Amino acid sequence: MEPLTLTIDDTKKAIGLGRTKIYDLIGQGKLETVKVGRRTLVKTASIRALVDQAA
Repeated sequence: MEPLTLTIDDTKKAIGLGRTKIYDLIGQGKLETVKVGRRTLVKTASIRALVDQAA
C-alpha cells in the first residue's frame, strides 16, 4: 500500500526538488499538506498530480 502522505524530506527525494521549491509549491497551492502536530506532511495524491501535470 502506498503511503497517504510524505514528509518534506521524502517529498524532496521523490520529485528531486529542494526544500525551498517544495515550500514554494505548497504556498502556490500545487501541493496539498496536512499538519500533524508540528510536522508538515504532503499528500501523495497531490505529488502525483503535480508530476502528471508536468509530464
